[in-house]
Amino acid sequence: MNVISLEQWRALVAIVDAGTYALAADVLGKSQSSVSYAVNQIEERTGVTLFRMAGRKAVLTPEGKALYQRARHLLAEAGRIEKAAAEMAVGHEAELRLAIDIMFPPALLLDAIGRFAAERPTTRLEIYETVVAGSSQLLAQGQVDLAIAPDVPDGFLGEPILRVQFLPVAAPTHPLHALDHVSLNDLRDHHHLIIRDSGVRRVEHGAWQVSQNRIIFSQTSTSLEAARRGVGFSWYAETLIGEDLAAGTLKELPLAERARRSAELFLVFRDAVGASPGVRRLGDILRTMAAETGPRGASGQG
Repeated sequence: MNVISLEQWRALVAIVDAGTYALAADVLGKSQSSVSYAVNQIEERTGVTLFRMAGRKAVLTPEGKALYQRARHLLAEAGRIEKAAAEMAVGHEAELRLAIDIMFPPALLLDAIGRFAAERPTTRLEIYETVVAGSSQLLAQGQVDLAIAPDVPDGFLGEPILRVQFLPVAAPTHPLHALDHVSLNDLRDHHHLIIRDSGVRRVEHGAWQVSQNRIIFSQTSTSLEAARRGVGFSWYAETLIGEDLAAGTLKELPLAERARRSAELFLVFRDAVGASPGVRRLGDILRTMAAETGPRGASGQG
């Protein structure tokens, strides 16, 4: 059997993704007849019928679906090989993309980025700051090379890198501080300040949400200012609120139960086996600096 070229597989994927032969031709910058010929060649060389007619529309057969999925993986792998070869040719990666959950300490992140940038000054870094499911979804979609996330998505391997400690706090003037002991039932009568999940498929905070009276923010800084002004309460990482606690602008709540909380952060590579030297180096720097920091709090909120 003659070998089917990557261009022919690319034509099949383009037809399915674009929806029509004409649109696929536009995407590929080819004529519609050449796209149709590529599909015919696949069918001829495999003996598999890829499409069947449903009214006026061509839809994939079950066999066609299976080959389409495999073709997508094949093209993705070919793209990774080409990228790796290009990086080897110039000695470094042109760009690295990192997803980082806001629970990770900003100072620690900036130190790691600074060290990496000093070693590889020509590599462009793109940082995605995420909340809850954001990092995992970017990994699953192949949009980042490396992530620090509060969970490991299916199909990936991750290693614990930092445990984040949180304190329940509110402004000293908040009514909750008038109580000798605060229970979870007491919290339900007040506004809980929450950071919005940055993932497309948003995940509920679950046990972290103790009140239906929620005020949801996109930025931690805005949430903190709301807390300082007595708008509500929340769980914040110790390192994030150290200055506020010392200055008295925020005060730990005298919770009688489940007072302090913690969350594990994981270092996850998009391609653990085929990660480029730059991605591995950035991972090493983050791992080392997190280990030096220890299991202290980090920038984040619950």
